[in-house]
Amino acid sequence: MHYRFNKQELCDFEQNIRREWVLTNGIGGYCGSSIIGAHNRTHQGYLIACLKPPVSRYLCFSKTNESFSQGMNSYDLTTAQHLDKDAPVKRKRTEGQKYLESFDYDGTICYTYKAGELTIRKHISLAQGTNLSAVAYEFENTGDEANFTITPLMNFRKHSASSTSKDLAFKTSSFSNGFKLIPDSNPELAILLSFSQGQLHPREELFDTDMQLQTEVDNEVDGLDTHYTPFDICFTIPANSTMHFSIICQVTDAASSPTDITSETAFEYVQKQLDYVHSLSEQAGFSDSFADSLAIVANQFLCHRQSTGYKTVLAGLPWFTDWGRDTMIAYTGVTLATKQFDAARDILLTFAQYEKNGMIPNMFPDDGQAPLYNTADASMWYFYAVYKYLNYVNTPEAYAFIQDKIYPVLKRIVKAHIEGTDFSIYMDSDYLLHAGSGIDQVTWMDVRVGDWVPTPRHGKPVEINALWYNALKVMEHLAQHYGEDPSEYADLAMKVKSSYIEKFWNPDTKCLYDVVSDESDPTIRPNQIYAVSLPFTMLDPEMEKSIVEVVHKKLYVGCGLRSLDPDHKDYHPIYIGALEKRDAAYHQGTAWGFLLGGFITAYVKVNGNTPEAKAEALKLLDPVKEHLMQNCIGSISEIFDGDAPHYGRGCYAQAWSVGEILRCYTEDIMS
Repeated sequence: MHYRFNKQELCDFEQNIRREWVLTNGIGGYCGSSIIGAHNRTHQGYLIACLKPPVSRYLCFSKTNESFSQGMNSYDLTTAQHLDKDAPVKRKRTEGQKYLESFDYDGTICYTYKAGELTIRKHISLAQGTNLSAVAYEFENTGDEANFTITPLMNFRKHSASSTSKDLAFKTSSFSNGFKLIPDSNPELAILLSFSQGQLHPREELFDTDMQLQTEVDNEVDGLDTHYTPFDICFTIPANSTMHFSIICQVTDAASSPTDITSETAFEYVQKQLDYVHSLSEQAGFSDSFADSLAIVANQFLCHRQSTGYKTVLAGLPWFTDWGRDTMIAYTGVTLATKQFDAARDILLTFAQYEKNGMIPNMFPDDGQAPLYNTADASMWYFYAVYKYLNYVNTPEAYAFIQDKIYPVLKRIVKAHIEGTDFSIYMDSDYLLHAGSGIDQVTWMDVRVGDWVPTPRHGKPVEINALWYNALKVMEHLAQHYGEDPSEYADLAMKVKSSYIEKFWNPDTKCLYDVVSDESDPTIRPNQIYAVSLPFTMLDPEMEKSIVEVVHKKLYVGCGLRSLDPDHKDYHPIYIGALEKRDAAYHQGTAWGFLLGGFITAYVKVNGNTPEAKAEALKLLDPVKEHLMQNCIGSISEIFDGDAPHYGRGCYAQAWSVGEILRCYTEDIMS
C-alpha cells in the first residue's frame, strides 16, 4: 500500500485541506491531519491519546511547525488557516505547502519539503498499543548551514472539543532534551516530549490562537482552536551535510521523570510501524493491490477494549466508538477476509458478554458509561457474523467455541424476540418482527432530534425481517450440527418466509415495502437489498432481480446507495451545514458506503454469478477506487452526498464502508 501526491497536486490549498490522513494505535488513539499539513477539524493532531481504551480520547500533541534560515533567506514551512476578522473571507493562510515536493502514505506519513538548498523529509508514526507519537526528520543540505526551528503545538482537550488560552493550564517543566506538561485538569498524567539534539528556547508567545478548522466552519460553527507553544527547538544543520532529527511525544503518569522517556528514536518507531503494516499484508495474503490496501486500512478499526480485555471494532474514525450493528456488518471484511481470526473470536465474545434481555448493545458511549441497547438490528446481525465466522474458519475447534460461548446467547436472543423484549421488539402473530414505537429509533436509520424522528420506521422493517429469517436459518444449521432438533427453527423460518412474501412485495413499485404496518410504507429505500444479499433469502429469482434493478436505477451513486429515492418529496441532496440540517439529510437522501457491499453481492447473485456479472460489478466499484485518493487517503467515508459529485461526508473512515467493500470484492468478484 502506497499513496503519493506530487508537488503539482499539492499546491492547491483549498482542495487539499479536505484531503486527510489517519493512523491508529490499536487502543483507540490516533493521529491525523490534511495532506498539506494544515488541520481542518478538531479531531486532528499528531497524538490523540486514548486514556481508557477505546474511549476517553484527548488531543495532547497537535503538530509541529517548522521554519529555517539559510544565508540571507528565511523559509516558513507552516501550513495552517487562522481567523482574520478583517479579511473579507475571515481567514488567513500560511502556505508552507508551496514548498511540498510530495506527500506519501504507506502506513506511516511522509511530507517532503524542498526550500532553499534544504530537502526535509518529515515522517510521522504512532506506536502500537501505547500513547506515543514519533516525528522523524531527515535533512539533506546541499548549501550553506541552516538554522532550523521546530515549534511543537501542545494541548489537552477532548478530541471533539476545542481550546482557548484559558483552557490550556499546565505545570510546565523542561529538561536537557525536552519538556513535561502536567494538565491542571488532569494532574494524574503527564505529556512528555523529547528530542534528539538541539536547544530548547522559551517562547514569548505561549499560544497559537484562532487556528481555523475548515470542516468545522463548513458545519456552521466557529471552528477555532488554540494550542500551547511554550518552547522552540533550535539546532543547526551544517553546510553540505545530511542529518537525522527525532521527536517523541508520549502520555504517561505524572510521577514519571524525564528518564522514563523511551530511548528509541522516532526512526525506530517509523520502521516498527512499516514492519507492522507489512505483517498485516502478509497475514491477509492478497495478491490483489486493492484488496491488500483495504486489508491494511481495515486494521485501523480493530481496537482493544479495556472493559472486556478483548478486541472490538471502532465504528468510524475519528469520533465513533464500538457500535453493535456497525461491528457486525463490518465484521466479515475487517476480521475474516483479512484472516484476523483471533480478533474475530474476541469480537464475538465482547458482545456476548453484554447480551441483555436478548439484545446485544447498540453502542458503548465515549464517556465509558453502561452500553445502550436501542437497536433491533444489532442482535440480528450477530447471527450473520457467527455464520460468517464458521464459514471462514470452519474447523471443529471453531464450532466448539461457538457451541460453548456463543450458541447459548443466540438461543436467548431468539427466545426473547419471540416473547418480546425492549423497545417494542417482538414477534407478531404473523411471525414477523415488530420494532419500535413512540420516539424510539431502533433501526440503522436512527436520527432523533429531541422529539423529532425523521425516519421512525415503526412496525416491521424490511431488513429486520430479512435478518430475522436469516437468524432462524442459522439456528437451524447450528442445532443440526450440534445434534439437536432443528425443527423449531426450521418451522418458524417457513412461517416467516410465507408472511414476508405475502406482505412485503409491492406490485406497484416492483420491489419491497420499506416497513409493513397498518399502512405499509412504499418509499424506495436501500434496506430491501438485504432481502437479496443475505446468505438465506426468501424471494423468487424474478422478485430478487427486480429489486436489484430498482435499487440500481434509483439509489446507486458510485460509492454507496442513497438512503431515499431522489424523486421523493423529502429527499435531501447534500449533507452539509449545521447539525440540524445534517440530521435532516442523514437518512433522507444521503448515500451510505456500507450499503454498496450488499448491493454488489445481490447484483452478482441475480446475474448468475457469471464472469460477466463479476466484471460489471467490478466496474461498479471504480468510483470507490477513485475515492481512496479524495477524502481520507486509502479509506472509505461513512456517507456521501446524494447528488453529484457525491462528496464524502461524515466520518472520513468508516469500518462498515471498508469492511463491506472488502468483503464483497473478495467474496463476490475475486472468487
